[in-house]
Amino acid sequence: MAHFTIHPEGAEPFTAQLKGRELWALEQLIHAGSTGCTPITEPAPRWSAYIHLLRKRGIPIETRHEAHGGPYPGNHARYVLKANAVRRAEA
Repeated sequence: MAHFTIHPEGAEPFTAQLKGRELWALEQLIHAGSTGCTPITEPAPRWSAYIHLLRKRGIPIETRHEAHGGPYPGNHARYVLKANAVRRAEA
């Protein structure tokens, strides 16, 4: 379990307590910065579900839709964290 302070643009900071895949997803988004994450570059079984759960907590995440080629061409999402998220030290 980890505690974060989320600083959304134009809104008051708030805290979020995360564990499991929500924690993993937020850490991936923080590490990716403005480049963001895709299911192609950061494979995980249910990115859209993790993003949905983080958004329900009020964490702002942008979805950008991108085309891709290859043997199975189509579209994928790129998720970008739109807030500064700081992991708090454990007491």
